[in-house]
Amino acid sequence: MGIDVELHSARPARNWRKSRTTLLKSSYGHGDALADAIGSLRLLGVPGRLTVVDPYGDALMNEQEVVLALGEIPDLRQRCTDERQLAALDDLARLLEQCAGTPGSYLWFQGD
Repeated sequence: MGIDVELHSARPARNWRKSRTTLLKSSYGHGDALADAIGSLRLLGVPGRLTVVDPYGDALMNEQEVVLALGEIPDLRQRCTDERQLAALDDLARLLEQCAGTPGSYLWFQGD
């Protein structure tokens, strides 16, 4: 189980091939660690924007929503149990910041 994250310049098409036209950046290397970190929030019942990300499904966030998710990163970092989860959150935070600063952009969370 893992979560891949892609930053798109506009709402991505659900067709993978067509979605490549709006792809700006991606994060594919921390999927399992990111799923573990976000999954732990869900198990603990922690409210927030990141807890809606399903490790088995897809979720989209626009630039306004990622501002809220970005605010959750410091607390989530405090709950992390290992270095790989911290690295995943650092990578996610970079994509969240880039999305927040790019009007019309979206983050696409792709679960297994």
